[in-house]
Amino acid sequence: MKSHFPYSDNNKRYHTLTYFYKQKFHEKICKVSLNASFTCPNIDGKVGYGGCVYCSKLGSGEFAGKPGEDLETQFEKGKKMMQKKWPNAKFIAYFQAHTNTYAPVSYLKKCFEPFVEREDVVGIAIATRSDAISDACLAYLKDLNKRTFLMVELGLQTVHDETAKRINRCSTYANFKEMVKKLREAGIMVIVHIINGLPFETEEMMIETAKELNQLDIQGIKIHMLQVLRNTALEKWYQKEPFPLLSLEEYVDITVKQLEYLRPNIVIHRITGDPVKEDLIAPEWVLKKFCVMNEIDKKMAKEDLMQGDLLAD
Repeated sequence: MKSHFPYSDNNKRYHTLTYFYKQKFHEKICKVSLNASFTCPNIDGKVGYGGCVYCSKLGSGEFAGKPGEDLETQFEKGKKMMQKKWPNAKFIAYFQAHTNTYAPVSYLKKCFEPFVEREDVVGIAIATRSDAISDACLAYLKDLNKRTFLMVELGLQTVHDETAKRINRCSTYANFKEMVKKLREAGIMVIVHIINGLPFETEEMMIETAKELNQLDIQGIKIHMLQVLRNTALEKWYQKEPFPLLSLEEYVDITVKQLEYLRPNIVIHRITGDPVKEDLIAPEWVLKKFCVMNEIDKKMAKEDLMQGDLLAD
């Protein structure tokens, strides 16, 4: 039996976000998702139209705040909900919907600055694309990083450019790597989003995504399963030409193997998705979030596996 994994509580065998927050802040930390009414260069025509095939009519971040509502109001509503369960929690302002650096710096400041000095906010998380961070934006983020705990979440989904073209990502892995380098040179934490089960990707391709990312200077990762949602291009594609989706067992096997190829100090921010039932077409098993997490835990415990086990391979 291997020794207890050094970056996790509750017998987890991968580096949990809960553990990371506890070690850094020594208190309960919750994210409040916000919608600052950003658009996306892959929606408005700068690099493409319509967004990625899995992007709903609301775009990424459907679970963020109400579009058009004042950000502080959105925050207070989210905070109040979370305080019902964690009354003494502190918060991270999470700019989730669409591409949250795709605007002039003057607008970015209006969005981010109100959350820098709040005593109940310990940091800011910004979800964006690698092709939507201008030099002026990068300079501002570098300054922001000196004044608050900052995480920049880059959507990548896959390192395979042929898949990126298939899903209308309109961005390349080379562009992503260059932005990771720039962000890290500025001292900014980088969190990467990937999706397992993208159309026609093999298990080997998904594992290769994890292997490639492990070679980069990233600090965290979010792992999702592809979800076919209503009102998306993916829905039309799936209904017209159904393609195979991963089963729960396949997703668990692939995700565990990915964890084995990731450095133990990379924080696992998410290990499965969390869709709204009414929006989901397939696969139905993703609705059972805690079941998915439990199956991953059970497999790793049964086979005595831990994050980083395969780094020597």
